Amino acid sequence: VFSCEAKLEWSLNGTLIDLGNDYRRHMSGGNLIISNLERNQDTGIYQCIAYNTWGTIVSRKASLQFAYLDTFKTQMVRSAVNVREGQGVVLLCGPPAHSGELTFAWIFNEYPYFVQQDSRRFISQETGSLYIAKVEPSDVGNYTCVVNNTVTREKMLSSPTPLVLRSDGVMGEYEPKIEVHFPDSVPAAKDSVIKLECFALGNPVPEISWRRTSGVPFPSKVKMKNSNGVLEIPNFQQEDAGTYECVAENRRGKNAARGRLSFHAKPHWLQTIDDTALSIEENLFWECKASGKPKPSYSWLRNGQPLTDRLQIENGALSVAALNLSDSGMYQCVAENKHGIIYSSAQLMVLASPPSFSKSPLRALLKARSGSTVTLECKPRAAPPAISLWKKGNEILQRSERITLLSNGTLQIANISKQDAGSYTCIAKNQFGTASTTGKLIITEPTRITMSIVLPCQIACDPALDVSFSWAFNGQLIDFQQDNGHFERVGGSISGDLMIRNIQLNHGGKYVCLIDTDVDSLSTSAILVVKGPPGPPDKVSVEEITDSTAQLSWTAGRDNGSPITGYSVQARTPFTVGWQAVDTVPEIINGNMLTATVVDLNAWVEYEFRVVARNDVGLGEPSPPSDKTRTEDTIPDTAPTDVGGGGGTKSELVITWEPVPEELQNGEGFGYIIAYRQTGTVMWTRAVISTPGVSRYTFRNDTIPAFSPFDVKVAAYNNRGEGPFSSIASVYSAEEVPSAAPKRVVARSVSAVQIEVVWEALRAIPERVLGYEVVYWEDDTKPDTIGKVRLTGNHTAANLTSLRADTAYYLSVAAFNTAGPGPQSAPINSTTKKPPPDRPPLNIQWTMVGSTLSLHWDPVVATETESKVTGYLVLLKRHRYNDMTTILTTKTSVELSISASDNYLIQIKAMSEGGEGASSEPIHIHKSSEFAVLSTCISFPLQPLMKPK
Repeated sequence: VFSCEAKLEWSLNGTLIDLGNDYRRHMSGGNLIISNLERNQDTGIYQCIAYNTWGTIVSRKASLQFAYLDTFKTQMVRSAVNVREGQGVVLLCGPPAHSGELTFAWIFNEYPYFVQQDSRRFISQETGSLYIAKVEPSDVGNYTCVVNNTVTREKMLSSPTPLVLRSDGVMGEYEPKIEVHFPDSVPAAKDSVIKLECFALGNPVPEISWRRTSGVPFPSKVKMKNSNGVLEIPNFQQEDAGTYECVAENRRGKNAARGRLSFHAKPHWLQTIDDTALSIEENLFWECKASGKPKPSYSWLRNGQPLTDRLQIENGALSVAALNLSDSGMYQCVAENKHGIIYSSAQLMVLASPPSFSKSPLRALLKARSGSTVTLECKPRAAPPAISLWKKGNEILQRSERITLLSNGTLQIANISKQDAGSYTCIAKNQFGTASTTGKLIITEPTRITMSIVLPCQIACDPALDVSFSWAFNGQLIDFQQDNGHFERVGGSISGDLMIRNIQLNHGGKYVCLIDTDVDSLSTSAILVVKGPPGPPDKVSVEEITDSTAQLSWTAGRDNGSPITGYSVQARTPFTVGWQAVDTVPEIINGNMLTATVVDLNAWVEYEFRVVARNDVGLGEPSPPSDKTRTEDTIPDTAPTDVGGGGGTKSELVITWEPVPEELQNGEGFGYIIAYRQTGTVMWTRAVISTPGVSRYTFRNDTIPAFSPFDVKVAAYNNRGEGPFSSIASVYSAEEVPSAAPKRVVARSVSAVQIEVVWEALRAIPERVLGYEVVYWEDDTKPDTIGKVRLTGNHTAANLTSLRADTAYYLSVAAFNTAGPGPQSAPINSTTKKPPPDRPPLNIQWTMVGSTLSLHWDPVVATETESKVTGYLVLLKRHRYNDMTTILTTKTSVELSISASDNYLIQIKAMSEGGEGASSEPIHIHKSSEFAVLSTCISFPLQPLMKPK
């Protein structure tokens, strides 16, 4: 979008117009105004050019041509045309040089007697010639061709052409000879009016009729004119394309002419380009897509000039590698075919700047809990993107097991500890400069619930005595200043209580309270027992191992003041997530036992074991793990599961199963044995697969009957032998695809995004039909499938959804079974409706009197590319009951009866064949509102920046 300061210029045939020195041309509001038009000087291609400091774009090209009609080359009397009665004749007009659309008429003998067209006489508006199917004596006379230019309204008359009857008799009857017919191929533009001419000479006078070779009847819009000599198709659409046939017939015979009308349309954007900002040295990729017939070609402009060097252009895609500052500017993608040209414009800004943390500095102080993961983000603004490194203090950080440096500059530190505290700096650098940001990381201890206890020490004594208290722990005096805050003396002059905060296991022992007075000393003692969960057992070892058991031994850890009451065993393998509890013998291991046997292990799997002790206080820490030990191998004891199969192609039997997990393969040399037989037979056929991960086997043989049942089973084996077979499953061999295509396929456009397809179900074919699939595509010349709808069951209808508006789709229907789809029906086409208007109803006004709500709004007017508005949908939502009422109306006003005690929300949409349009802004009607009028809301559509006149 250009600012107001954008400057405008105009060019003619690629040369800028110097408006300052041109007295006939001037610009007003961006429009070019030309006075006293001159054919030689003003004919050509005009283009508006807009530019400012950001760049330049150009408008669509506008062609200015001058209509004219020259005189006939000679005004001499033309040669007479001699014919026999009953013979057909063609009188040529030969129009003079001209520009602009012409119409033709013929004068018979003298003005104002014009030739009247009927089944016998026809004037072609393509060539201007006059055709008489069968000459009669009344036709003798002089004929003058009248040429009229519809633009200039000029009229020119040719010299008369005499028509004379020969005297050598009357022409006999003969079959029709078509003299006027349309070309074999006629390109027809969308929305245009197509006129096809057909006329024949013959005796008797032939009758003209028309038909489509597809058998599809003409829609009501098609008109026949001039005794069927002209077929007119207004508002030509995709569904009107096809082969048309004109048939001329009399009793002597008939003749026909055919031609194909192909649908053509000017380009229409499917994907446009948007304003983009990229860093220097980055790569640009823009893609624009347009529909149209013929398929549009693409070109690109930068600042109004064609792109050349350093660029890769492929169809509608533009690639620029390693952008530099000179690549900035206004770009335009141009899509063009012979019916039109469209432009999509966007600005490219190439940025180049040094790193800056002004918008995203590190927080000055960051706090994180010990043991957690901390994330520090480094997000400088820089173009091109900066390369980042991290420092802790003056030390550059490197990747490790705990430290992760992400590609976007983010630093992650896992399982942080006090040693990770400190100052962290992110340094960002590109070729334009360097910047840094620093923050301090503080590591905090996890919040814990702590326990405290008070040991009392109180005395009764004479108030005249001075008393002092002290405490000893396990024979050592407690230094309250150096004890890390665990011990604190509390109390007054006659109390020396000891508080022990956050009690630990090592606080258990003998405490002595020592009292000294002026005249004596005494003491009292107490034993403090601190209990906790057991310490970790140690020296876990595997004494003996088999294919399914392991005998363990260990040594006991500390009981921490509470006798150990029992143990549990955990195991870990490469196939488990973390440590898992395992079964043991004995099932319950009491606190006096230091051995146990682990059971139900998998063969040929590497295990680690650890032991956890418990007491009345709780569960202790686990022991260190044992050394890794592998169980012995054995034959597989698990059969493959989910055995089944079916499908495939002709003469195949497909067998499938769920692979046996590696931890259940029980040894090396693992594979599968597949056994199968035709149902009702005795002998099994076996096949061996030595790949452990395979889950499918296909047996191919031309003698396999289609869709025949087989018994199948699968077993596993390894170097120690074969395991058990699975249970027998019934699997059918491959069937043949359906041999016929569905018939009577009809498609109907439902909306701008939906087409309904209906067909007749297949009956009495030898193959199974499991369902139907509809495939659809856009381009008739390149039928690449863009969508498929598959329905299982005996369905005879499908809805194609999420389609593009106003687009012709070709589609076919096929039946399918497990062998795949059968033959497709002959393609048919259907065009989605134009999209609904994308503008909501505007200028909505409402009034409420009592319980009557009156609404009024401005009509929504559809554009040429949108479906016509057929009515309006009023949505009324009542808040109390959360229910929704819809009212359809063809007017732009409606009266509703509502409750004055409720709150309501109202929205209005335009309705069209293409579906529902955009919703208006919600209108809130609050209870007890009377005579309220919503303020008028008006919006204006955006106008193009440039539009040549």
